[in-house]
This record gives sequence, structure tokens and C-alpha cells, in this order.
Amino acid sequence: MTAPAFAPETEERLALARQVADAVLFEGYVLYPYRASAAKNRLRWQFGVLVPPAWGAECEEHDFQHTECLMEPRAEASLAVEVRFLHARRRTVQRALPGGGFETVPELHLDDRVLVPWDEGAEERVELVAPVARLTGEGIEFPFRKPAVEDTEPVLDTTGRTVGRLVRRSAEVTGVVRLSASELDGPYRVLRLTAVVENTTAWTPPQGRAADRDAALPHSLVATHLLMALSAGSFLSMTDPPEWAKGAVAACRNLHTWPVLAGEPGRADLVLSSPIILEDHPAIAPESLGALYDATEIDEILALRTAALTDAEKREARGTDARAAAVIDLADSMPAEVLERLHGAVRGLREITGEPDGFPDEFGVTRPETPWWDPASDAGFDPGQDRVMVDGRSVGRGSRVELRPGLRHTDAQDLFLQGRTATVEAVLHDVDGAVHLAVTVDGDPGADIRREQGRYLYFQPDEVVVPEGPR
Repeated sequence: MTAPAFAPETEERLALARQVADAVLFEGYVLYPYRASAAKNRLRWQFGVLVPPAWGAECEEHDFQHTECLMEPRAEASLAVEVRFLHARRRTVQRALPGGGFETVPELHLDDRVLVPWDEGAEERVELVAPVARLTGEGIEFPFRKPAVEDTEPVLDTTGRTVGRLVRRSAEVTGVVRLSASELDGPYRVLRLTAVVENTTAWTPPQGRAADRDAALPHSLVATHLLMALSAGSFLSMTDPPEWAKGAVAACRNLHTWPVLAGEPGRADLVLSSPIILEDHPAIAPESLGALYDATEIDEILALRTAALTDAEKREARGTDARAAAVIDLADSMPAEVLERLHGAVRGLREITGEPDGFPDEFGVTRPETPWWDPASDAGFDPGQDRVMVDGRSVGRGSRVELRPGLRHTDAQDLFLQGRTATVEAVLHDVDGAVHLAVTVDGDPGADIRREQGRYLYFQPDEVVVPEGPR
């Protein structure tokens, strides 16, 4: 067993899988509205947290991940393993004193940002390569250690004068990777591969104090996941195995993680074992131009909401974390045609329309010559002029309505709009003959952006009423 740099061919295969692995690594790293003061950013690190054993004994979190999957290695095959996790770095903010020296402060105001205390995440990797033949029997163990680190970064104002500094501290963490394999009975040579990643850090909670998750996090492995690549041979899919292997797959134990085939579609020599359940060959959507660290949402909504943040909120977000600052800059610089691309994609139509994936350059957008169906191109419809009867009153563009969603219970978020007034922007007819009202909510700070981009909320006529007063 060795821990060298991976061979170029292995490194090339892993590079593609790391694009998805990065999304796993930073899922939930910082959530909209990307400010440290936001309630949902106060409870950090939700996925793949391997805590110190002394803390794991007192809470519902775990100090290990256990992966089992099936593989069909060829003769003389080797297994390359990469453990990836975030190492929490606790950042404090200090202000420069007039007479020299620094003092710790809760925040430091600059022209473009507000710096506040925050836990940053430094990416760590543990790499090893082992012949598959060495994994049978008792298997192998590979202990690792990431030392404690402290560094400082000066904070300069726009004139280049030092006004403070950031102090970052990380604690030592230790762990072990255990690999073993056993051959299964049957007509094919199939091995069950077991990979265990364990946090062995000796930290214990302070005596006389209740156990504190925040105190344990610097000693934890955060967002832990595995990449495993065979030099020769293949893995079996754990989500869609061949019929003959379904019983063996069902017998595999996966605790706090789930392995899927990764890398290029059609290949099966690489596995990503993730604390987030994925499908085989997961991929980043080609329409996405950057990480938003909030994959439970969709890029379009996040981009629109981020662009609508106030200048003060953006200053705080920029000071929260460099990755949060990049999200703000991305939303502020995103052209309309790129935002439109985020509205949705029907992958199954691409073979018919010939529309390519992704963007040909940084902000270029390849469009089909004609949409598959456009109601505005039909002489019988005009969304800007058409009207519909609501409660015996004619409603069209410019009309004010009161929203009464919930009749069909199609979107739980619509219930928050109950009783709000809105302005009708268009009357639309779909291919099934139904009528829809495109509206912007009165008082919505993002209404101008929605109107400019044509991104409206949609309700049917029986989900609105006409308020009393002028039509």
C-alpha cells in the first residue's frame, strides 16, 4: 500500500468526478441569503460530519462512515482511494489599534464588506493506492493526521492602510481508512469491497461543561466522502444492479453514506460514496455557471433573490466568506440571457431539437431558431391584450387582483401569498386550453427583475379575486 500522487490516467478520471464531489463537499456550506447572521447559517455543516469519538458517544452524530459495494477487478488490478473532507478553520476578526497591536471585535466595517467571525472550511484529501490482492483477508489500515494550523491575514482599506486582521485557527484531526475485500460465492468473480473512514481524534469535551457541537466541529471531518477507482475492472451499480447480483447488493451494508457509479456515463470503474444520496453518474447541470452552495433550491430562484438583496446585505455577505462573495458577484454580473437559460431544460428534447448542453463561451448562449411552441406567435392569442372574466369582471394586463392560492395544493410556497395583492402582467393560454394569469406580487423587491426577465408567478382565474375599488 502506498500514498503517492495518483497516476496521470487515474487523476484524469478522478478530475471529472470531483466536479460532482465538490458539490457534495460544499453542499450547505453557506446558504441564501449568504450572511453569517442569517438563522440558517448559524447551524453549520449538515452532511457527512464525522465527529470525535468522545463527542459521538454523547450525540446522534457519528464518528465513522461504512461503505460496501461490489466490484469485478481484473488480474493485478489496484484500487485508488481518495478521502475528501473539510477541516473547519475558526476565523476571528481583529481591529488595528492606534498605538499598535490588535483587539478582537464582533465585526469590522469596510467600504465593500463587513467582516465577522465565521468558520471557514479548508479542503483536505487523503490519497492511497493498494493492490486489490492486498485487500482480502484482514485488509489494510491507513492512518492519517492533519495538524493544527494558525495563520493571520492583514485587512487593508481602499488606501492600502492596515485596519485589522483575520486570525484563522484549525485544530488537529486524526483518522483512519480501513479497506478490505471478500470474494462472493457464485459463477462470477465478484468481490465485496468494504471501506471505512473513521475519526480517531482524541479530543474530549471540556470537563464540567455540557457537550457543545460548536466546540466539537473543529475536531471533526466535515462533508466526508470517498472516491474509489479501479485500475482494471469495474464496479456494479448499487442502484440498478444486474439481476444476478441483486441479492448480493441487498446484503451490502452502507452506514451514513451511499456509493454510486461516477465519472463518464457508460463507464463503471469509479465510485463516489457520498453522505447525500445520488443517482449513478451524477453531473452538474450545464446551465449552472457557478456554485450557489444551496442545492436544495434552484439556481434561477437563488440568482433572482441574491440580486434583490440590499446593498447592506450584500456587504455583509461579501464579508462572511470568499465563496459567498463570489455568489454575490455572480448574481450581480449575470446577463439576462444567461438567467433565462436557468429557467429550465427538457433534456429529452435535445436529441430532437439539436440544442447543445452548456454554454459555448463564458456568457454566450446558443438558442434554437424557433421555440417548440410560442402562444404569442399565434395570431389568435396576445398575452398583453387578452382578458379573462373573474367574478364577472374583466381582468387583463395591469389589473390588480388578490391571490387566493391553495385550491389545488400544487405548491406549498404559494400559501405564503394568501391574501396578497398582485398586478397581472399577462393572460396566457396553454396547449390544453387552460388560462393562466402571470402576475408580480405588489411590494416584492424583486418585481422589477421578474418583469424585466419575464419570470412571473402563475395562477388560474379561480385562484384570484378582484378587490373592491377601481378596476
